[in-house]
This record gives sequence, structure tokens and C-alpha cells, in this order.
Amino acid sequence: MRNKKKWLLVVSMLALVVVLTGCGTSEVSQSSSGVWDRYIVYYFGQAIEALSFGNPGIGIILFTIIIRIILMPLMHYQTKSMRKTQELQPKLKALQEKYASKDPDTVRKLQEEQQRLYSEHNVNPLSGCLPLVIQLPIMMALWQSISRIPSLTTGTFLWVELGKPDPYYILPILAAIFTFISTKLNAMGQPDTQGAMKAMTYLMPVLILFMGWQLASGLSLYWVVSNAFQVGQTLLINNPFKLRQEREKEAQRLRDIERALRKANMPKKKRK
Repeated sequence: MRNKKKWLLVVSMLALVVVLTGCGTSEVSQSSSGVWDRYIVYYFGQAIEALSFGNPGIGIILFTIIIRIILMPLMHYQTKSMRKTQELQPKLKALQEKYASKDPDTVRKLQEEQQRLYSEHNVNPLSGCLPLVIQLPIMMALWQSISRIPSLTTGTFLWVELGKPDPYYILPILAAIFTFISTKLNAMGQPDTQGAMKAMTYLMPVLILFMGWQLASGLSLYWVVSNAFQVGQTLLINNPFKLRQEREKEAQRLRDIERALRKANMPKKKRK
């Protein structure tokens, strides 16, 4: 299930590239028709302009921070859910070994037992996909706002024109670096990092770099700020270094208990 979620993320990001590069380029204004253009893309642009203080790049930065703050409870819930799912991994592996056969009845029984286990521990294995489901439309609306609202398309920030790719590729590279750090910290916070998650640690930055290379630099700016915020949030709320120390202390405590029990059960002559 976890592997499926990781590959769902990859497929979704690739689909985003296709959708964004294929979207229309007609201008969006208050007179635009359609729910998406008139009420989502247009008002995204209005929000960015309201936060710009004379520079749309500042508007994108502040808009991104606000979005990340709004999503913080959801991201915290995702982290807690992932931790619970990790704690169930030994039991899930035991079920997979018990129902190893691939015949339809055994597969169905395995799925039923897995669902029962998730229900007993109040775990939703699909909860990790929820932040992705929410963030993809946000990224699409943001990109279209930058690309289809003239004041944002021609706006500049530092060395870039927001509606065009970064000519020096600095923002895409920074976005890829922060994406790598974010996914790496997330992987470090898990007690059992599997192959799919290790692959995602390196694949996601490559996807972000590729997209940033092709698309408007305003979107790269969003990724830089969003992933930098995610790094800070992870270090503050779900610090993997602290979690590792806690796991090591717990493992040492269990070893001490086991050693004490073995010593208590040893015959007196052997103890001498």
C-alpha cells in the first residue's frame, strides 16, 4: 500500500507536467467564464497581487507561506498516520507471510485481514495521499495565475521574469535541493525506510528540477518556499534526529529489561 502511494505521487507529478504544459494561454480576468478561470485562477491571482506590496514575487512568497500554514494540521495528521502505519509493519508482514499464496481467495483474505488491522488501530492507509490531492490543484491554479494574468506574467523578482523559466536555473536547483532535504528528513523519521521511499528521496527532486527547468519561474519560487517551509516544519514538529534518539533509548531500555530477565532466570551457580 505504501509503495502504491509513493508511485501515485510520481504519476501525479508527471501528469501535472503534461497538464501544465498543455493548458491554454488565454488571459484570465474578472470577465472570464467558467468556474476554474473566473473563480479559482482569477482569485488566486488577486490574492497574490494583494500580498505583493509592489512586487509579485513577494506576493507568491507570502501566498505560499499562508497556504503552508493552512495545510499544517493536515500535514501533521499525515505524519502521525505514517508513524502509526510504520508501527503496524511487523504485523502486516506477518499477515503477508501467513497469506503468501496468490490465489484469489487467499488474496481476498489478506486484504480483509489488513483492513481489519487498520480499523483496529484507527489507521487510514490512504491518508498520506490527501495532502497531494489538495496541493496539486493549488499548484495548477498558481501556475495558471502566473501564466495567464498579465500583471503576474510580466512581473519580475530578483533576476527572473515570473512568467518565464529561470534563465540561470537557480530557482529550479534550489527547489530540487529543498525537495531532497525535505524527503530525506521524512525518510529519516521512519523506523523502516523501504526501497520505494528511498527511491522517492532521489526521484522527487529530479522531477521538481525537470519541471522547474520547463515551467514559469514563479512556480519554481513557490516550490522553493514551500519545501523550505516543509524542512523547517519537519525539524520543529517531527525532528528525525530526535525521533532516532528516542527510538535508540527505547531499544536500549528493552535490551536492558531483556538482559535483566535473563539474569534473573539464570541458575545461581551460573550467575556466580
